[in-house]
Amino acid sequence: MALSVSSLAAALSHLSLPSTSTSKPHPAPFLRLHSTSRCAVSLALRASAAEAAEPAEADLPAEEVVAVEEDALSGAALRKYVKQRLPGGFAAQRITATGRRKTASARVVLQEGTGKVFINFRDAKEYLQGNPIWMEYCKVPLATLGFENNYDVFVKVQGGGLSGQAQAICLGVARALVKISNANRVPLRSEGLLTRDTRIVERKKAGLKKARKRPQFSKR
Repeated sequence: MALSVSSLAAALSHLSLPSTSTSKPHPAPFLRLHSTSRCAVSLALRASAAEAAEPAEADLPAEEVVAVEEDALSGAALRKYVKQRLPGGFAAQRITATGRRKTASARVVLQEGTGKVFINFRDAKEYLQGNPIWMEYCKVPLATLGFENNYDVFVKVQGGGLSGQAQAICLGVARALVKISNANRVPLRSEGLLTRDTRIVERKKAGLKKARKRPQFSKR
């Protein structure tokens, strides 16, 4: 035992230890981390970054956080959100109206909100393929009265194409605003938003190529 201690002391005496009196700091030794250690370090860095990001989210007002959550909804989550806003379905709501155009029929529900439009459990911009004219149809009655940011619009529409459906929604929203207050009738009527457009495609006639187009006449 004594021999082993003496040999250990002799080995330690040959080592060169850095002196504390030198002014220049020695560089830190390079450490090789195992894979588990690297994972732990990466997890720690992610946790610190998450903690740094939490106060920024906490500083946001509650209304903005709710708005961000609503904007992030899509698919099944958006469908669930619309059903929560409409307990009992469209028929059980208080402010409802129906609009028609060509072969399209739209059932419209108005609720107090921030001006969002949902069509067939989808966002209006997605449903109408981002067409600005069709999207404008849905908000023209609200913009006429200055209510574009006061109500949310929920629509169930069927039949026709997207153009006819958008115009059917316009008529439905105008009729729903009249149900809210009869005073809204005069400005909406003056803009022609309460008039049902009865124009439809004329049907094809027998012996003709289309509604009025005839085959070419040959005298001989």
